[in-house]
Amino acid sequence: MLREKSSKANNGSSNAGKSTGGAKQVPVRKKSTGNWNPDWEPFAKLDPAWTEKVMAMAIAPAVAGALDAKTIELIGIALDASCTNMYAPGVRRHIQRAIKAGATREEIIAVLQLTSLQGLHSMCLAGPILLEEIEAREKRAG
Repeated sequence: MLREKSSKANNGSSNAGKSTGGAKQVPVRKKSTGNWNPDWEPFAKLDPAWTEKVMAMAIAPAVAGALDAKTIELIGIALDASCTNMYAPGVRRHIQRAIKAGATREEIIAVLQLTSLQGLHSMCLAGPILLEEIEAREKRAG
């Protein structure tokens, strides 16, 4: 599932993990899925076999058929819009695909609203600490 990033055609055998005399390898899935984040490029250069496995794992739910295309894209929106990812090109790509798969504006908004709740944990963590510190300061002052 790898191809050399050179003008030579790959002979069909996988060169994953093997030296190619300087030829760069990138996962074939990079083009086939359209879900490539350029930030992954260093991993693809350092360990193309590992990167290919990660890409295969990432697309497995979409190709398994257990979920319809619209649901897969809505989940993709949530993952890329999450506070731990915030990957705008992916959000845009998944929104476009979700609309094409029949998602409504309201469904996409609902996904974004649910995704935004991940950040709520910051308040759940910090709010009680703030209240404790305010109470402790008042006790010291009073």
